Order: sequence, then C-alpha cells, then structure tokens
Amino acid sequence: MPVIHARPGDFPFDPARTAVLMIDMQRDFLEPGGFGAMLGNDVSRLAPIVPHCVRLLALARTAGLTVIHTQEAHDPSLADCPPSKRARGALPCGIGDAGPLGRVLVAGEPGADFIPALQPQPGDIVLRKPGKGAFHATALDAILHARGITHLLIGGVTTEVCVQSTMREANDRGYECLLVTDCTASYFPEFHAAVIEMVVAQGGIVGWATPLAAVEGALA
Repeated sequence: MPVIHARPGDFPFDPARTAVLMIDMQRDFLEPGGFGAMLGNDVSRLAPIVPHCVRLLALARTAGLTVIHTQEAHDPSLADCPPSKRARGALPCGIGDAGPLGRVLVAGEPGADFIPALQPQPGDIVLRKPGKGAFHATALDAILHARGITHLLIGGVTTEVCVQSTMREANDRGYECLLVTDCTASYFPEFHAAVIEMVVAQGGIVGWATPLAAVEGALA
C-alpha cells in the first residue's frame, strides 16, 4: 500500500479507495471581477496554486484515483441560498446579483464556471453545492460510499472556509483526509497557515497535511 509522508505521520492509502476532492476552483473566486474580488480580496494570492492543482489532478487520473470537483453555485431562483448567506457582507453586488462575470455564484453563469486550467475532464465528477461544506445538501457522501472511497486528498479554495469546512465534515463521517498544502490557498496567508496547524494538531485531530511533492513521490 502506498504511503504519503505527511504531518503528523505517514498517510497510508489504497489508490482504488482514494479520491481527490478539488474545492471550488471557480472564476468567481480566482479571477478579477469575481465574487472574491468584490469582497475586497486580492485574488492574485490564489493564482500560485493553480499549476500545483493541475499536476495533482493529472497525477490522480493517471493513477486511477476518483476526481471530484465541487462548485459553489446556486439555482437561478436562489431557492437554495438562505437569506442570511445572501445578506452577509452587505455588498452592493452580492450572491445572485449581476456582476462583471454574470450573476454572482449562480449555476450556468460565467463566474460560477471553473477556471480554464482546471476544467473537469471526462470521467471526473462535478458536484454543485449550495454551502461552504461539500457534504451539506449534496450527494457527496452517497457518491463516495458507492465507489468505496475511504480516503480523500483535498485541495482548492479557500483554505479556511470551504476547504476546512469540507475536511471537517468528511472527518466526522469517518473519511481519512489529507490536505495538500500547496494545492490550497487563502486570500489571507495567515489563515492558510493556521488551518494547517489546526488539522495536524493533537495527533491529526482533523487529518494529515503535506505538500504535493510528497503525494507525487508516493504515486511515482
């Protein structure tokens, strides 16, 4: 069984029972004019992880791992968007409103689409989610169980919001989770660093963490 060298200890995994979960690599979060930028963030801070994510997904497909992309996007009616979420931030252009990349975080709009470098490929799974965590109001748990998945390699954005929420949800459901540290990022580098320490603290209370090079070494 391959082993990934990680913190707080080695992460053994069976590739046939492992999935890569790529969280919300969407134009609305990574490109100028998207929701992330409208929140006042410097979206350029997320760009460095893109080539790492491309490498991780290519490696996963070659090794036969399940690849799942999550997409935070709401129904055009916004029936699946709680009023409290839409009101958060008191923005002049919020969820569902028309922005430079179309209606913000609405399925089918340009901003909700994945960035060009990380478009899903044939055989990948795309999972639309209405919340921060990928298990909330989705079929993710059923999909993983149907495929016999027990281990997750997690990347995407942002580290402290949707990535961490998903990782904690997965941990509570019994999945073994590894955060690929240079395949995830935050608009706030200090938040990214803090989440890594939270994950691996107390003997890996939430899971494991390691850079992409360690994953590549295990699957070489």
